[in-house]
Amino acid sequence: MLHRLIAIAKKELKQVRRDSRTLAIVFIFPLFMLVLYGYALNFDVDHIQIGVMDMEKSDLSRELIKSITASGYFDVVKYFNTRQEINDALDSKDVQCVVVIPNDLSDKFYSKQTAQIQYLVDGVNGNTATIATNYLNAATMDLSAKYTKQILSRTGRDVYTPVDLEPVFWFNPDLKTTDYLIPGLVASILITLSVVLTAIAIVREKELGTIEQINVSPVTAFELIFGKVIPYTLISFLIATMIIVIGHFLFGIVVKGSIFMLFLSTLLYVFACLNIGIFVSTVADSQQVAFQMSIMISQLPSNLLSGFIFPIESMPKFLQILSNITPSKFYLVALRSILIKGSGIASYWQQLVYMLIFASVFLILATIRIRRQRAQ
Repeated sequence: MLHRLIAIAKKELKQVRRDSRTLAIVFIFPLFMLVLYGYALNFDVDHIQIGVMDMEKSDLSRELIKSITASGYFDVVKYFNTRQEINDALDSKDVQCVVVIPNDLSDKFYSKQTAQIQYLVDGVNGNTATIATNYLNAATMDLSAKYTKQILSRTGRDVYTPVDLEPVFWFNPDLKTTDYLIPGLVASILITLSVVLTAIAIVREKELGTIEQINVSPVTAFELIFGKVIPYTLISFLIATMIIVIGHFLFGIVVKGSIFMLFLSTLLYVFACLNIGIFVSTVADSQQVAFQMSIMISQLPSNLLSGFIFPIESMPKFLQILSNITPSKFYLVALRSILIKGSGIASYWQQLVYMLIFASVFLILATIRIRRQRAQ
């Protein structure tokens, strides 16, 4: 059995080595996706272009504008004199937000009345609009607190805050999007390559006619599957290592947890993905069909239902149940626990069990399919 496994694995490695296009896809595609997702898919809001309509032009209004731009989140790109100019700028997306300062700001402020400032925010992108509004509110509250303290100090009184909220962000203190997305990118790339490569591997044998020679050989269905899986397991491990290393140099990703558990969870995940590809190969009759089925089965669920981009907890209940169709969901929990949190196995051992069950189910299904096809 061992000799037959080694023979099939060597044959598959030689086939991959001869196929220069496959090698290019295997090693260039992950790097391309890492750079594309790492830099393009970013939910961090920075350098928001805003306009200002300052109808008072006083020291207080200038101080307000200065406090808004001092945060680094906003860049004042235009000043307006009329409401029509504001409407035109928002319609043409020249600015994302406009700060309207009334002409009675100082009068109301120093007479202890509530001075109202208007923010006109482009709400087409709800996420950006919400974040921009929060930043603007924070800047306004900081300025208000500063002047309130000065006014009270002149009367000999101190500012008293009954309850002071001090947020502390664990695991990702800078709230960087890349720290959250890179583990999902690892899962997405691995499942896509693993399923596609193994699905095409057996279908190629069908198209070339060599599957008939394998069927009449002493090789069992189990040996055929494992012989095909072994080379792509090594390749997938190499790709995973490459992504994490490049992610470290490009985005500062650090493995905070156990290296051994990282490789163990990756091994279980890759094994599950490869078995999905083997099962697809038993259904498809051509490489084109195998490729299309592999993309549909791997890429779509791993991106939409795994928690890679959209939190599973925010999905409707039926989609939360449907998310169990992809092993990426379980792998992401383990991977983020290891990379971002540095947690021990106690926090994600269930995910490893789920991936093992997932891999076993597809291994059994693929073995049954191959045996039935041989018997026909």
